[in-house]
Amino acid sequence: MGFVFILLYFLIVALVIEISVIAFTLTGLEKGVARYQAISMLTGTGFTTDESQLIIDHPIRRRISMGLILFGAFSLAVIISAITNILSDDLRLNKLMIISSVLLVIFILGKTPMTKKLLQHRFEYEMKKNLDISELPIKEALFLSEDDVVTDLVIEEKTPLDGKKVEGAFEHGHDINLLFIKRGEVNIRENLVDETIQAGDKLYLYGNKQAIEKLTEEMESEKPR
Repeated sequence: MGFVFILLYFLIVALVIEISVIAFTLTGLEKGVARYQAISMLTGTGFTTDESQLIIDHPIRRRISMGLILFGAFSLAVIISAITNILSDDLRLNKLMIISSVLLVIFILGKTPMTKKLLQHRFEYEMKKNLDISELPIKEALFLSEDDVVTDLVIEEKTPLDGKKVEGAFEHGHDINLLFIKRGEVNIRENLVDETIQAGDKLYLYGNKQAIEKLTEEMESEKPR
């Protein structure tokens, strides 16, 4: 009976992880990253990665992560207690089976398109209601459509933009906006139009994804061989 209890509890843990993965992906997180971070938070290991910033900077993901961390701490205590009392008859398997069944139903519902759509709308509403635009992650703040993107472009020596004034660097009518230039450790934002682009600069661009990809391809094709 004790082994059945432990197996059922591990099933609960697995379902909690998968439900959390669904919730994270509905906020825009990639599934692989979501699963790794969920397991990291649940076990209290490996959460200090660069990807953890994606959780910390997002208010809804922070709420999900808090629940996972608390559940992980509780789970450790339960598992230790179960192993200690492995021969006990009073393991309350019926209640554990009910919890497993409820979580399984939640997991199945969470996989349905209708539930995902409802949760996405709810998450978007919470983001807009509770946050100033300055607190939003870049994607939610600036990606106004599927074709919008924020990216960086490193300028190499003797490529088309090397030595050009910012004012004349981008063709009129193309949806490409220069946010700022990173030159070494300095971020240049003021008087950008008067700035001359130099080799080694990193340009942070915002605009139409296809237009920026085309510019990147042109830069690659015109590199000196």
